[in-house]
Amino acid sequence: MNIQFKKGVLNLCVLVLLDKQDRYGYELVQKISDQISISEGSVYPLLRRLTKEGYFTTYLQESTEGPPRKYYKLTDLGRSYLHEQIIEWESFTTGVNNLIEEGVKND
Repeated sequence: MNIQFKKGVLNLCVLVLLDKQDRYGYELVQKISDQISISEGSVYPLLRRLTKEGYFTTYLQESTEGPPRKYYKLTDLGRSYLHEQIIEWESFTTGVNNLIEEGVKND
């Protein structure tokens, strides 16, 4: 898949997954990787940036499989941002799909 497509939707994927439940970084990577081929290194800078912007808070939780894990939790600001992103995504994909259909019809 085109790397620019992935970069554009990674924000939204992370926000959507954290809306359902708190998750740690590697868990986010695995969940996204189930649907989209991404590198682990692409998620962590995004998590740092979105945390710095106030969309997430973090906390440590003990793990039975090693050291404590850093969990990310969506804030109220993050939830509002998620809903804005969903509206933008739906508008964007509708426009692209309309163009595709128009192009295919003319073939």
